[in-house]
Amino acid sequence: MKRAESLDALRGLAIILMVLSSMEVFGILPAWMYHAQVPPPDHIFRPDLPGITWVDLVFPFFLFSMGAAFPFSIGRKMEKGTGKGRLVLDATLRALRLVVFAIFIEHFYPWVIGTSSTAVNALLGIAAWAVMFLMYMRLPSVVPDKIGAGVKVAGYLAAIAMCCFVPFNGTPGLLQDPLAFVSKSNIIILVLANMAFFASIVYIFTRENMIARLLVLLVLAALAVSGLVFDGSWLRKALDWRPLPWLTAFDYLKYLFIVIPGTIAGDCLELWMKDRVTLTGAKSWRAVLMIVLPVLLIVCNVVCLYGRFLIFNAVASAVLCITGIVLMNGAQSNEEVLWKRLFLLGCVLLVLGLCVEPLQGGIHKDRATFSYFFVTSGLATFALVAFHVICDWYGALKATGFLRLTGQNPMIAYSAGQLFVLPLLALVGVKDALLGACSTSAWLGFFVQGCGLTALVVLTTMFFSKIKIFWRT
Repeated sequence: MKRAESLDALRGLAIILMVLSSMEVFGILPAWMYHAQVPPPDHIFRPDLPGITWVDLVFPFFLFSMGAAFPFSIGRKMEKGTGKGRLVLDATLRALRLVVFAIFIEHFYPWVIGTSSTAVNALLGIAAWAVMFLMYMRLPSVVPDKIGAGVKVAGYLAAIAMCCFVPFNGTPGLLQDPLAFVSKSNIIILVLANMAFFASIVYIFTRENMIARLLVLLVLAALAVSGLVFDGSWLRKALDWRPLPWLTAFDYLKYLFIVIPGTIAGDCLELWMKDRVTLTGAKSWRAVLMIVLPVLLIVCNVVCLYGRFLIFNAVASAVLCITGIVLMNGAQSNEEVLWKRLFLLGCVLLVLGLCVEPLQGGIHKDRATFSYFFVTSGLATFALVAFHVICDWYGALKATGFLRLTGQNPMIAYSAGQLFVLPLLALVGVKDALLGACSTSAWLGFFVQGCGLTALVVLTTMFFSKIKIFWRT
């Protein structure tokens, strides 16, 4: 079945911006170029600062795209007759493989490896990246299952050996203190692992019951609010209980407020793909409208919530939402019906987020507020609408190729910068000179260091996507 190109593009945008935010120079760019709560020049966490920046959209956009993919991955398996028990097992194994990924990459960043040689640290980082090809690469279907299993076993054994015998800065190896070793992991990937499990379970058992899926969020909201209000209560203690703190925490479940709305958007996409041959002929003016309005809503909310122009933002958002809903009234073709559904979903989520924005001291990414979940989910929905028009209706696949190819290989894209591009530049002797030259200039720090290094990551990822080498869990 044809891919939902818009979903790949949204995932690609999220991962590219995630890489850019980590590659750009720190301390000298404007504050809106970083997370709103860690402003320059010191980047010290400021919980008293409300607002969001474009950087704060990156993670929720990726989580949203994860949820939107469930109807295509889990849903299609269910349609083929795969039982719920098997699907739960698959979700568990996928989550565990992501946990391994989170632990492994966090230990093999070159600055974490504890040898005295910069070149050796860089080589070990690249070696770790190469080992992950054995662990996560999806092998061609012509490769016998036994050989494929042998390759993966070899990869995991090599990873275990590296974890046991490579020295690390400030962290014991796997043999010295296993618990301390696994407790050090990449928090972004660890949260994704938790969502890969818990959100999958929710979707597996509520695929045909949207009300039940929303009730899960209602119960979760009730628990979260009670835990906030009744500090010191048995409920707060229960929510804080972490028998395996290196693996999961109740606090991670808050991101279901982003992933589950993503599954609803994914259901709309899947329905469109099944029925797209029956009705065609979307009007071009509506297509343009569904690019312009979503982009305006995203820009308006990011700028106004960061600048705290709250009344203007509420009025402007309401006008843009109402305009889109009214002008999409009477939509008949499959494309127009999809745009209308997604746009309405985005409006509902955004309005919910703006209504609760004053709570918890205003919108924050850290600690994440209810407003943050709903607003970013709404903005992610708007981005999906715009990408659907661009990719799936206008067919601008070449122009969006760098987004789609990166979105099809997010694990490679996420790890390539720190474990391949930067170590490679260190080996050829240009890393320190490049980063040093960019550290005092905002223009060089963003365009040369940030955009330049990000471009190298994107090109690397596109290369592997084009030759059909994908990492999968």
